[in-house]
Amino acid sequence: MRELEKLQQFFDKNDDMTLLTAVGITVACMLVIALIKRVVLQRFGAYAAKTPSKLDDVLVDTVRATRLWLLLFPAIMLGAEYLELSTKVSHVIKTVATVALFSQLGLWTSRLVRVGILYSSTRTFDVSEETATSLGVLNFVGQTVLWSIIALVALDNLGINVTALITGLGVGGVAIALAVQNILGDLFASLSIVIDKPFVAGDFIIVDDYMGTVEHIGVKTTRLRSLSGEQIIFANNDLLKSRVRNYKRMYERRVIFQLHVLYKTTSAQLEKIPDIIKNIILSFEKIRFERAHFSKLGDSTLDFEVVYWVLDADYNLYMDIQQGINLKLLRAFESEGVKFANPTQTLIIDSPAEVHDSFTFDKQDIHDRKNMRSGRTRLFHEQPSRLHSSKPL
Repeated sequence: MRELEKLQQFFDKNDDMTLLTAVGITVACMLVIALIKRVVLQRFGAYAAKTPSKLDDVLVDTVRATRLWLLLFPAIMLGAEYLELSTKVSHVIKTVATVALFSQLGLWTSRLVRVGILYSSTRTFDVSEETATSLGVLNFVGQTVLWSIIALVALDNLGINVTALITGLGVGGVAIALAVQNILGDLFASLSIVIDKPFVAGDFIIVDDYMGTVEHIGVKTTRLRSLSGEQIIFANNDLLKSRVRNYKRMYERRVIFQLHVLYKTTSAQLEKIPDIIKNIILSFEKIRFERAHFSKLGDSTLDFEVVYWVLDADYNLYMDIQQGINLKLLRAFESEGVKFANPTQTLIIDSPAEVHDSFTFDKQDIHDRKNMRSGRTRLFHEQPSRLHSSKPL
């Protein structure tokens, strides 16, 4: 009976025109929202698929996250503004509409974050299995933070005091971060590698004294396959603190090598050597010659320095070219009579050493010293006999 009385009071306070106005506003809002969603997905979506920009694609994907049944509750709240309702009913409608509206905002923002991360990572490189794993972690962290913020804002709009809750979450977050700081360091380092892309799977890199091909970029570690076959494992945090040399992104290779010839090489031959080297290098394809100079007068050799560029990063191609250059240099130097220098030293003696007469004097001195020692010995033996033969006093 009480519910019937409340319903009768509702119809007494709101006439038919007021009810029709409220229903009309709700229906009109839903029709406008549905029409906008359809136009964006069909008309604008077809246009976005033809453009090279990814921004319009992100917008279309975000609109796809629209849920009409969630937006129905805010539309009902707008229509209910024209009705005379009890305080309790108005509070319930406002609460439900607020939760539904923030839920829809969360879906839009969540889709925007997920699609934005995906398009950002695929802007230059294809997404590999390892990158997809790290992107999943990044998406999980972003979604957790996003929905936490949306939940707090929604609770605050519903009149709930969230100050104590935020304080508790802050203290708990600091404690957890201190407990797992090493893991979090590697996690954020992994996200930095995925987003910044200093290297990707398949790149050949050198880290300090270690080198190898990147096989896997994980949440905590990155794994390399070395040239000798073993697997090298780096913590992501340690990897970002090191100096990384990425040879996969080397488009040209600068080559410097030296030649050493004998000092017996004539000046005419030395003048020809730079031109000989230049002609030999230019005879190969994918080569850009830079310079060849008589660079230094060494301790035992005449030194030439040669610089050229290989217009390809392939190491095997570089070695094939260098081998061909070396063979042609050997043939050319043989024909010109130029000899390569060996790491040797030559001792030149102008005349035989003179023997001085002092050497004779030294031998005579030794002979005299021997005679002196023998004389003292004879004297020592003779003196006792003389004393023994003397007459007594």
